[in-house]
Amino acid sequence: MSDAPSEPDTPAEDPGPDAGVVATAATAEDAAAEPGESRRAPRAGRDLRAAVGVGLLLGAVVIGTLVLDARAFLVVIVAAICLGAWELRRAVGSRGMQVPLLPLMLGTVGMIASAYLRGAEALVVTFGLTLVGMVVWRVADGLDGAARDLSASALVAFYPVFLGGFASLMLAAPDGRLRIITFVLVTVLSDIGGYAVGVVLGKHPMAPSLSPKKSWEGFAGSVATCAVGGAVALPLLLDGPWWAGALLGAVAAGAATTGDLIESSIKRDLGIKDMGSVLPGHGGLMDRLDSLVVVAPIAWALLLWLVPTS
Repeated sequence: MSDAPSEPDTPAEDPGPDAGVVATAATAEDAAAEPGESRRAPRAGRDLRAAVGVGLLLGAVVIGTLVLDARAFLVVIVAAICLGAWELRRAVGSRGMQVPLLPLMLGTVGMIASAYLRGAEALVVTFGLTLVGMVVWRVADGLDGAARDLSASALVAFYPVFLGGFASLMLAAPDGRLRIITFVLVTVLSDIGGYAVGVVLGKHPMAPSLSPKKSWEGFAGSVATCAVGGAVALPLLLDGPWWAGALLGAVAAGAATTGDLIESSIKRDLGIKDMGSVLPGHGGLMDRLDSLVVVAPIAWALLLWLVPTS
């Protein structure tokens, strides 16, 4: 989520918004310059045109696969979570923590697929089996440093893989594609609302040690924008009550901000700026997934409660 423009981030600071499907808020903030600086130079060295182009491309992939078939979007989820997990594995590896690759990738595919095919219980069981596989694989190489490596392995298996599995649970519902649209929409609105309000009114930092750009004013903008967006989207897309959509949006704004701060803290601890460079103008795919994977389980649970499926 993006708030008021600030000085270029430290190498460990989060570069901007979370949702890769929308580039407008991210690129607008990246392009914002401090007083006295050229407005043409993207902040923190971001490529504005590349960021817009990549954001539009990601949005087209998401919308196109959702329109085509739920199973097509399931492939997108698997590919995105696999790449995000690989980026996080590589990031922790830069500090000497080794996450077993084969059990991680097999577990990622297993969690996403089992959640879609068999439900929440299968997701939990597959997560447990993934952890067991990582333990066995790592211990087979010896016990030296195993506790450190297995702690990092559990982190990667949980965030983003296990949390991302809740998107599969939403997708598996009879109206799953509309639930996914609602979930992505409120997450994106958190970024846009936080930027729009924070850039104008942001004066009180929320977590200056983690993300100097974020302000309490921007957070209030996120909550308000998400609540309004949810109140409009839920009746239109899922035939739910407006107040339920407002509740979903407000809670999603808090979860999206938390997800952004979680990744900021991880990157600060690792001493890196981006999780990767696969997306020009954005960084890594994990830099776009950080809020989405935290919002996913909350959106799944709230939608299941507020708008139960038949």
